[in-house]
Amino acid sequence: MTAHRPVTLDEIESIAIGAWILGTGGGGSPYLALLNLRQLYRKGTVVPLIDPMELQDDDRVAVVSNMGAPLVGQERLTDPHTIAQAVRMMEDVIGQSFRAVMSLEIGGGNSLQPFMAAAMLGLPVVDADCMGRAFPEAQMTSFAIHDLQMYPLTLVDVRDNAVVVARAASWKWMERLSRTACVAVGSIASTCKAPRTGKEVKECGILYSTSKALRIGQAVRAARRAHHDPIEAVLTSEGGQRLFAGKLQDVDRRATEGFLRGTATIEGLDDFRGHTMRLAFQNEFAVAWLDGRPRAMTPDLICVIDTVSGEAIGTETLRYGQRATVIALPAPPVLLTPKGLAHVGPRAFGYDLDFVSVFA
Repeated sequence: MTAHRPVTLDEIESIAIGAWILGTGGGGSPYLALLNLRQLYRKGTVVPLIDPMELQDDDRVAVVSNMGAPLVGQERLTDPHTIAQAVRMMEDVIGQSFRAVMSLEIGGGNSLQPFMAAAMLGLPVVDADCMGRAFPEAQMTSFAIHDLQMYPLTLVDVRDNAVVVARAASWKWMERLSRTACVAVGSIASTCKAPRTGKEVKECGILYSTSKALRIGQAVRAARRAHHDPIEAVLTSEGGQRLFAGKLQDVDRRATEGFLRGTATIEGLDDFRGHTMRLAFQNEFAVAWLDGRPRAMTPDLICVIDTVSGEAIGTETLRYGQRATVIALPAPPVLLTPKGLAHVGPRAFGYDLDFVSVFA
């Protein structure tokens, strides 16, 4: 990959499709962010993507994401101005300028937040994130697993409210404090997380995840054009496994404490007829049970995909009667370490299960 290259709008369309799959049900639908970027690109904006290895050790990198419950993100439209404002506020707080912007999570709409901020700020986007997927909480990142500093954080909403979390005793406390502010402004806000140095990104980030989302999206689109199975194309591209296919039978969800929590039940069709899969989620799918037995669990990526279109299905867009295929994709290695599992394994989500990878 070249060190610094312009990203075309067609590539952004592919990133949106790939990141929606990597979002494992969360990260928010990329659709509204995509509409914003189409508009910005029509006005002549082009956002460059930078290889993380091109960062100088002392460069400052802004880590951005929307925070909140995905259901609310569908109802309150995203605006590039709020995410740009969160970054500008952070520059004021630390008294330094940012060299580039990166995504907190490559999942769903949050993969496009840095592109919106970068378009407004005239900065490049780093080809990296710190989850390699989407997770619901602030401490569920490779930066937290590496014990990097978790503060300061800036949070901005569309009404012109702005909050700075100046310090936090731990990553869990940063999650608690920022989530409380997020709930207070209506369970959706733009955030700029603790600023990172180029050195920290290179050593502790999950690198080339934007390119990965792009690759997955391109595989899906190529399969559609050729009238091939887009899900098979994803599995081939990423070494994934098909876990289940059927029809959505039941969805139970509630927006609570700034998360979308619930379960979905899929009745098997074709090869899976007579079997049932139940999925539990907290913004993202955390555990999948096949006929009552754990079949897949976090941090392995559990992705639910529309069987026909190959489009990801978010936890907020699950509907009765949908034809859905459940696949697993491999997790970034850092998440599978003992320390990684302490942050993002099943017990981190309240499930008393020992992590067993689908790919073991």
